Amino acid sequence: MRLIRRPAEGASILPSGCVATIGAFDGVHLGHQRILARVVEEAGQRGLAALAFSFEPTPREYFSGGEEPPARLTRLREKVVLLAALGLDWLFCPPFDARMAALDPGEFIGQLLVRTLRVRHLVIGDDFRFGRQRAGTLAGLQAAGPRCGFSVEQVGSVVSNGVRVSSTAVRAALAAGDMAGARGLLGRCYAMTGRVVPGRRLGRELGMPTANINLCRQQSPVAGIFAVRVAGLADGLLPGVASVGTRPTINGSGPLLEVHVFDFDRDIYGHYIEVQFVARLRDELKFPDLPALQRQMHQDAEAARRVLATA
Repeated sequence: MRLIRRPAEGASILPSGCVATIGAFDGVHLGHQRILARVVEEAGQRGLAALAFSFEPTPREYFSGGEEPPARLTRLREKVVLLAALGLDWLFCPPFDARMAALDPGEFIGQLLVRTLRVRHLVIGDDFRFGRQRAGTLAGLQAAGPRCGFSVEQVGSVVSNGVRVSSTAVRAALAAGDMAGARGLLGRCYAMTGRVVPGRRLGRELGMPTANINLCRQQSPVAGIFAVRVAGLADGLLPGVASVGTRPTINGSGPLLEVHVFDFDRDIYGHYIEVQFVARLRDELKFPDLPALQRQMHQDAEAARRVLATA
């Protein structure tokens, strides 16, 4: 899959046209997957490229002002990997800025869908809005389609265990520590990826060395202590225990993902790994001293081993 961030002004990146969909695709959950599968299927039938159109940052992040935007489920690199695995040919992901925010629905259609992408068929979800102040609607797209050379298809929501699958529902499940519920909405374990960076090496001093990963997002959708599995260090998944938080016992500053991989002792600084969250064990706590923290860390590790043995 090819990623386009900044196309040449006024030029089409796909002169022969494409089948496209538009959205934030945060989490690439089962609802997104249904829409994207239709894009890939229709593109194959028409002999056109399959394209997803998104923005970075997301419009909600851009308009958040001084307030915290919704927790980001997938940062751009994670989203690229997930979309590529679904068979898409292109991800068009321009920056969302003041110029983009000012486009009215007609300008959005003319400048982006027609001139830049040459969309021939557009697949959208049932809650899709676009353009300045989200004024663009399905009816507006259907009206513009015949004169602009594209058709429009709307795909209904996916419902899982009575819940409409959405990024909001995934965030709610993760915030509640319901990892099984999130898995049911995503079709996979919730995971974060990142490069292992040097830390204070306190875990090693306490008998549990950890791989430290910066979250690379303004707000984490998960917090606490988790039983996890780790990809990227061996042929298969490795079991472990992880913490996502601010490390209050040692007066930590920003949030960090720390992972202890069981029965593993290798220098992995610089490795890019994926941490899959299987079950939440407890909240992050502040302990009176390091020995108390150390005792709890070993209890957490044993709890994680028990969970992973049956998960």
